[in-house]
Amino acid sequence: MFRKIVNIIPKDFHPRALVVAITVLLRAILNFFGIAMLVPLLMLILDFEALQANPIVTEVYNLLGCKSHSQFVIISAVAIVCFIALKNATNLWLYNFERNFTYDLYGHLSRKLYIDYYHRGLLYVADHNSTELSRNVNFVCLNFVIGILKPSMAIVGEIIPFALIIIAIIFYDPTASILLALTFVPAVWIYYSFVKERLHRYGQQENQAQREKFRNVAESFRGYVDVEISNAFPQIISAFDNATDRLVTLRKRDATLSTIPQGITETSLAAGMAALIIVGAFMPERKIGLVFGLFAVAAVRLLPSIRNILTSLTAIRYNLHTIDTLSEIKSQSHSVEDTQQRIHLRKQMEIRNISFRYSENASNILNDFSLTIKQGARVGIRGASGAGKSTLMNIMLGLYTPYKGEILIDGVKLDHSTRRMWQNNIGYVPQNVFLLDSTLIENIALGVDSDQIGYDRVMEVVEMASLKEFVERLPNGLNSHIGEAGCRVSGGERQRIGIARALYKRPDILFFDEATSSLDRATEQSINSSIEELSAQNSNITIVAIAHRESSLEYCDQIINIERL
Repeated sequence: MFRKIVNIIPKDFHPRALVVAITVLLRAILNFFGIAMLVPLLMLILDFEALQANPIVTEVYNLLGCKSHSQFVIISAVAIVCFIALKNATNLWLYNFERNFTYDLYGHLSRKLYIDYYHRGLLYVADHNSTELSRNVNFVCLNFVIGILKPSMAIVGEIIPFALIIIAIIFYDPTASILLALTFVPAVWIYYSFVKERLHRYGQQENQAQREKFRNVAESFRGYVDVEISNAFPQIISAFDNATDRLVTLRKRDATLSTIPQGITETSLAAGMAALIIVGAFMPERKIGLVFGLFAVAAVRLLPSIRNILTSLTAIRYNLHTIDTLSEIKSQSHSVEDTQQRIHLRKQMEIRNISFRYSENASNILNDFSLTIKQGARVGIRGASGAGKSTLMNIMLGLYTPYKGEILIDGVKLDHSTRRMWQNNIGYVPQNVFLLDSTLIENIALGVDSDQIGYDRVMEVVEMASLKEFVERLPNGLNSHIGEAGCRVSGGERQRIGIARALYKRPDILFFDEATSSLDRATEQSINSSIEELSAQNSNITIVAIAHRESSLEYCDQIINIERL
């Protein structure tokens, strides 16, 4: 597990991790000295004569010019209190390094996981539940630093002073150290052996229940109309209740297990004191007082340490599933390509003998397909559902990579290194245009910072997409909010917004993916007329459209039929 945790922490964070390791060690040593300073005070009270025989103590006594035992005790007590106060202030300062490290790491891992999922491509995203991916990005990374990393540091920070205290007390009296070790070490072993498998299992089950809850809520809101008309909400709320009941049950069990450390440590302490009383029956009276005092001072410090260790072990076992999720992050996936360079289409786009299948064992969707699209052409691709039209479109967009063949744009091969530059020069209008819960102008200029949006260009593409009358009807014009997923716009307006967006970045080629197939005939004809007029006014723009009916391709000069394999 330790190696997996180290591998999850990015190399950029390794120097800071080393600093944090040093701060954990320093805090542990300071905590040890905090309790160690109480031992001389105890000796002053219980066995001053034996302590006075120490030459160092005698030298300090004389240096301070103390007149009596009481005066020396008072000065020593004040000095010890001041030291402990300074120790705690230093501890707090050192803790800032640990705090900053863990939460900065959370932000980095969350961003890295988000980018990793995104860069895995359309096939990966389509094959996984978006709610689960979102939850992993937002919560798994946080649970890792809070439930794995911080408890691990806490354990190290508690074990070191624990061991040092035991070793130090050995020099004062082996009996007290043996009793302390026999009191607390078995308690940790018994508890951890009893609960570790349960906690790991409960953590995995809770993670699954949380995913189901998130999915139920997201799907019910995303598909509200279908859910309501189909009366599917009772079934969804039943699944939600089932996941909630499992989650509540698991949380109850976790809460119960979390209270066990207190009972175990208190029982162990009582057993240790009972053993001390029994052993003390065979010791001199002054000796038993000193041993009892050492045991009590150490126990006061070690009791919360043991509780912290057990609680930290509980948290780690409960959140082990986060390690598996974060271990899957690809090491070089955290960069975001933001080049503004373009691959221009001046002559032609060549699709050469491409073949594609969705998995190695699946059948081919496309087989040895070739097509040449000249610059300025209006090409329609038609075929029945399942014939591979959308697959071909995604390949031309650079979203899918064929296992055989290639695409050339004016002789430049479309691959991973050139995909971003190609996509910078294309416009895309899908069947269901994605709309932000934001203003109309921000939806048209998608991906452009609000203070960088060219207003004149937006008005130009609004005119080109026949959206001017729609904008004029809006209460705040381009600054009007169009609702979540564009719930305040009609189907035809949605498609025109998609066309305006595609035109905003001045593309050389426009792709229409079943862009009018969900519209009524009149709206489809209106949008087709807009596209035809747009093409006539901008003869250099190449248009590629796919559809399953011929009426959607009325403005095309060439129609390619694709047959199902």
